[in-house]
Amino acid sequence: MQEQYNPQDIEQKVQQHWDENKTFVVSEDPNKEKFYCLSMFPYPSGRLHMGHVRNYTIGDVVSRFQRLQGKNVLQPIGWDAFGLPAENAAVKNKIAPAPWTYENIEYMKNQLKLLGFGYDWSREIATCTPEYYRWEQEFFTKLYEKGLVYKKTASVNWCPNDQTVLANEQVEDGRCWRCDTIVEQKEIPQWFIKITAYAQELLDDLETLDGWPEMVKTMQRNWIGRSEGVELKFAVAGQADLEVYTTRPDTLMGVTYVGIAAGHPLATIAAQSNPELAAFIEECKHTKVAEAELATMEKKGMATGLTAIHPLNGREVPIYVANFVLMDYGTGAVMAVPAHDQRDYEFATKYGLDIVPVIQPADGSALDISDMAYTEKGVLFNSGEFDGLEFKAAFDAIADKLHQECKGHKTVNFRLRDWGVSRQRYWGAPIPMVTTEDGQVHPVPADQLPVLLPEDVVMDGVTSPIKADKEWAKTTYYGAPALRETDTFDTFMESSWYYARYCSPKANDILDADQANYWLPVDQYIGGIEHAVMHLLYSRFFHKLLRDAGYVTSDEPFKKLLCQGMVLADAFFHTNEKGTKEWIAPTEVKVERDGKGRITSAVDAQGRSVEHSGMIKMSKSKNNGIDPQEMVDKYGADTVRLFMMFASPADMTLEWQESGVEGANRFLRRIWKLVKEHTDLGAVDAIDTNALTGDQKALRRDVHKTIAKVSDDIARRQTFNTAIAAIMELMNKLTKAPQESAQDRAILDEALKAVVVMLYPITPHICFEMWQALGQGDASIESIDTTAWPTFDASALVEDEKLIVVQVNGKVRAKITVSASATKDEVEAIGLADDNVVKFTEALTVRKVIYVPGKLLNIVVS
Repeated sequence: MQEQYNPQDIEQKVQQHWDENKTFVVSEDPNKEKFYCLSMFPYPSGRLHMGHVRNYTIGDVVSRFQRLQGKNVLQPIGWDAFGLPAENAAVKNKIAPAPWTYENIEYMKNQLKLLGFGYDWSREIATCTPEYYRWEQEFFTKLYEKGLVYKKTASVNWCPNDQTVLANEQVEDGRCWRCDTIVEQKEIPQWFIKITAYAQELLDDLETLDGWPEMVKTMQRNWIGRSEGVELKFAVAGQADLEVYTTRPDTLMGVTYVGIAAGHPLATIAAQSNPELAAFIEECKHTKVAEAELATMEKKGMATGLTAIHPLNGREVPIYVANFVLMDYGTGAVMAVPAHDQRDYEFATKYGLDIVPVIQPADGSALDISDMAYTEKGVLFNSGEFDGLEFKAAFDAIADKLHQECKGHKTVNFRLRDWGVSRQRYWGAPIPMVTTEDGQVHPVPADQLPVLLPEDVVMDGVTSPIKADKEWAKTTYYGAPALRETDTFDTFMESSWYYARYCSPKANDILDADQANYWLPVDQYIGGIEHAVMHLLYSRFFHKLLRDAGYVTSDEPFKKLLCQGMVLADAFFHTNEKGTKEWIAPTEVKVERDGKGRITSAVDAQGRSVEHSGMIKMSKSKNNGIDPQEMVDKYGADTVRLFMMFASPADMTLEWQESGVEGANRFLRRIWKLVKEHTDLGAVDAIDTNALTGDQKALRRDVHKTIAKVSDDIARRQTFNTAIAAIMELMNKLTKAPQESAQDRAILDEALKAVVVMLYPITPHICFEMWQALGQGDASIESIDTTAWPTFDASALVEDEKLIVVQVNGKVRAKITVSASATKDEVEAIGLADDNVVKFTEALTVRKVIYVPGKLLNIVVS
């Protein structure tokens, strides 16, 4: 064991050992309990950032810990390699997306290896390879044959200048990111998968996910958005009935108008003879409205000239095109009850429409709708035969009446919409469908898969190369001329089943069922909260599709979920002569802090005074990202990993402070130094537990208490920072412990071996080296990679003696040592006999003695 801790020497050597011995390569073993740990795979952007490092460090700690429990642990890695960023980078760097992506994969792969993550690299996948997306394409065709895939016209972002569809990320303030043209909404054909067919099951099965954060499950429930309501019809003269869905049928008698979306068929009909309405509809099409913005946006509308007939009272109500009604949600029409819906109230007030109240407070207080709608549930009035009914009774009575008159019925509705998987971009998996000359659409036959995406292309920044190349689309379908689909899959398709492909990455099918069912479901999934809804929901859906196709037997893909927090860093800027902020990297700023650690001044490398913008999320735009490579080169991978796990609870934000990294490095050097001093003294004897002194028993008790706590913190609580804190506290005691006697050295040896194994999941390289040093000359000691996690000795936790604090009138006057089995009377007698206690009690009367067993004796005197 070398004198000084040198991470650069150790880490390279240990990583080479892992590679040569294929330490983390695993296969199915029915004789061992499996554990599948997975961190969300990275997009190959070119360089790792600290968010990656945190995510993958957590996963590696969990994986190594479970391996030391004797489990067969799978921890794979791969690349979410398709997507829009590669296209943008290709245009910018004048290179095709494929070589840019593959170069980035190689670079980032080396970075991951430098950090010592224990991946089974034999299972590596990249979603942009035909070996991966070929099976996705075939599965899609099977879903089509089962009726779970369909094509329909849907709204997209359209740039009229570039004549291209834009992803949401390419729309900035309603304008094209490239040419600044106002973006339109355009109706074009899109492919969909029927996720709504699984909406109820996706909702119900959330109840089985005990290992998921409740916040994530709530977000999914809200996104699925199950509601019970009534679907009803308003007759429209000369037109088809107008269908609406409502969760508040109790307010039906208060309807004073009906709102329809700009894309509704009735709006199109009405606009044919109304140029002003046509212009308004066109304006709405240019406005991209997110659902979250509906409540706060200005309500605009225009009468269609059409009227609807109220289904129960026969009253004629006007039909308005309203900008707050979206075609993508519900039926594209709403029954408006201004007295009891704030959005409807604002619209009615603006356009002078009737406001008819039909619900009054259940507590008998006066109804006031002079300034806003009354939206609470209450008691019906102004509602004819339904007067006096409360919500539930009114809901049922009005629904029954509508059903009797064949004008409506109860139904369950979901906010969730079918998954649109079409993208009009190039860098994605081609959708495996063809259209023959007779206009019929067909899935590509399995023997013609994969439909290969050409990789040697030139990006012009406007049109997808496979759309621009008319020859690429030409093909045949059983000998007949046909055209390929030139849309590509949404990249959520690839990320929705990658976890399953890792189980059998070489399978000649989407999955090998035997291998998949050995490993699945994933026991621990780790990733950012930003993926809490879409990615996780699509993965859960895809898993159920795989189940129903006979590939997997489990209902859910991920048993336990940990959402790690963001990594924050100080941000600094200098305001230049133009008044523009120039963001300065934190590594280029010298700061001074006050006694509480607050920054009082900051100067950049040029000597300029810079302003501190606070701790914010690391980002390129603020130039406050810390390069992991730089930190590894400076301190070593183990130090970076230790800081990441110690600085904050895993699910909370982490504030990057280099002073904290330096502290982590000092701690590792302290351990190294103590192990070096201990091993230099040679071999140790076994502990004779029957011959331990009181102090030796106390130290050994601390060791085994720490083992118990760290085991629970990592396995159950997943509070890695508190586990590390407990080890640090123990190390403080070990560095002060005597090493003179054979018993002292034996206890220290046991303690150091426990510390090294407990730290191994977090700092594996240094622990690998220290373990070898601690095991010199002992052939029975295994490699730390395959050793067992330490178990605490219950007998060591039994205390023979207790330290009791003695107070007189609440002030500490003595500390006494008593037998662990001492009674209250015995403790009281010893306490009262203590010289210092006598000093403060003599000549006084003892009024009361309070004893907290094993901890405190308080003597009250006067």
